Amino acid sequence: MAQDEFDGLFEEFESECLHMEMRDSYGTQAEILPFAKWAEGEEDDFAWMDGWCDTLRRGRAKGKVFRRVLVVSEPLSRYQRWAHSTTPPLVEAGEDIRWVPRRTVSSLALPGNDFYLIDGEKVVFMHYSGEGAMEDIVVSTDPADIELCRSAFGAVWGRAIPHSDYRVV
Repeated sequence: MAQDEFDGLFEEFESECLHMEMRDSYGTQAEILPFAKWAEGEEDDFAWMDGWCDTLRRGRAKGKVFRRVLVVSEPLSRYQRWAHSTTPPLVEAGEDIRWVPRRTVSSLALPGNDFYLIDGEKVVFMHYSGEGAMEDIVVSTDPADIELCRSAFGAVWGRAIPHSDYRVV
């Protein structure tokens, strides 16, 4: 799937977008510079997130639901500590973001890759390199994939801690 098609998914869906992240570190192009600045102790104005925050606000104004859960190792990686510091603007824009310690989901069946579940009808799997760069975006409407992701998201969400309550470890 091309990047513009991927971006369009978040404008076109009808009611609910569920997102599960399971990596301890990413190296996506948009995040490289802000992460490097954070590592150097520089202030972040979060302007690089304006596009996503605008998408969230537009969607929420239409009654759409955005939920994200991050499965993280503790203590958090440097990347996840940075990610935690960048989350408030996303929550303020309307994304319900929760954190779950990896050790609490050991007995759950989880997909092998991060994903978005769109309106319970489409799964968008995110494939990353070992260094965390985006390699591929794959869409599935296979009922088995949809059920696995729906079930996994529900089980993890039930154990997750809202961003405002999660304390960085």
